[in-house]
Amino acid sequence: MVVSDPIADFLIRIKNAAMVGKSEVRVPYSKIKHTLADLLVERGYLESAEKVGKKAKKELVVTVKYTDGIPSFEEIKRISKPSRRIYIKSKDIFPIKYGKGTLVISTSKGIMTGEKAKEENLGGEALFEIY
Repeated sequence: MVVSDPIADFLIRIKNAAMVGKSEVRVPYSKIKHTLADLLVERGYLESAEKVGKKAKKELVVTVKYTDGIPSFEEIKRISKPSRRIYIKSKDIFPIKYGKGTLVISTSKGIMTGEKAKEENLGGEALFEIY
């Protein structure tokens, strides 16, 4: 199966797993997905993310975080898509859901949260928001 937008596929798999109460999701491995998963673990939306397998059979195993049976996030929204790239300047970065959400941006210095990008005065491609 060829996926035209691997980031959207990754996010939707996590969202769907959370909606049905699954604790673990397996996605085809890539560095960018691992970086995104680590960022979501750091922000407290996921429990863990680890690479398993070797060579062409590598997978990323992501564990969704629940509190009393409720997922740690309500919504994941993809902003920039392959068909429509959305770039944002550092001065245009605002808190998501009154600071309760997180904007993830791909900058020239790597993938980071909107807060960190604003702090470092960096803009970039707005990948997605989670809250």
